[in-house]
Amino acid sequence: MRLRKKLFTVIFGTDTPAGKAFDVVLLWMIILSVTTVILESVAGLRDTHHDLFNATEWFFTILFTLEYLLRIYSAPRPFRYITSFYGIIDLLAILPTYLGLFFDQATFLLTIRALRLLRMFRVFKLGRYLKEAAVLVRALRSSMYKIILFFGVVLTLVLILGSLLYLIEGEEHGFTSIPQSVYWAIVTITTVGYGDIAPATVLGKLLASVAMLTGYSIIAVPTGIISMELGKAARSGESPDSRSCVECGHGDHETDAKYCKLCGTKLPS
Repeated sequence: MRLRKKLFTVIFGTDTPAGKAFDVVLLWMIILSVTTVILESVAGLRDTHHDLFNATEWFFTILFTLEYLLRIYSAPRPFRYITSFYGIIDLLAILPTYLGLFFDQATFLLTIRALRLLRMFRVFKLGRYLKEAAVLVRALRSSMYKIILFFGVVLTLVLILGSLLYLIEGEEHGFTSIPQSVYWAIVTITTVGYGDIAPATVLGKLLASVAMLTGYSIIAVPTGIISMELGKAARSGESPDSRSCVECGHGDHETDAKYCKLCGTKLPS
């Protein structure tokens, strides 16, 4: 029990020098392992240093496997850790190497180890960044319905444009189906413009011009929506008297308000 408690303090804790040192070393190991996987994907390096990459990969996998098992052993509630976000990420970080024994190319999934760098926020106690992240989450949550409505309108628009181009241009000009034409409409409206298919008729070019101008007009809509909600979320976070609604996220309430003035949900006391 004493050993488990000591391991728990070092592995899960960051308040002690040993615990912080353990996590800092672990972060560097994660960075090095991800870098190794990225370099291994380069054909020239992989062919020249195949044995070195293979040995390094197994070194990091065994190291992270041992760490994962120690976390399970030292955790007061092992199952709770295994099913937690970090527990699942820790498991996914070591599985690809073992899967690579049975399936080719599975080891490149080891780049998921980069997700473990999220521990950095806990290790260095970057509270301000977590606070700003909470503001961003509130803004995204508040703008979710507006963004969904916006994408519904865009989806309808590209479906109409794609169908019209399919009728106007036809298969002889590359618009072989409505899905293919919808793909062209999405590429055009988002101003990506791959150019793999393009209208050839005068009417098709006219419709394409309308789609391009429409794309420039609507591309700023989601940015404006999120920017507005970010401003609201930031102001509500700065005001000591503001309380955000748990249902709609609205935070501009009077100090004596008991219910949200937008959706009617009871406000936290």
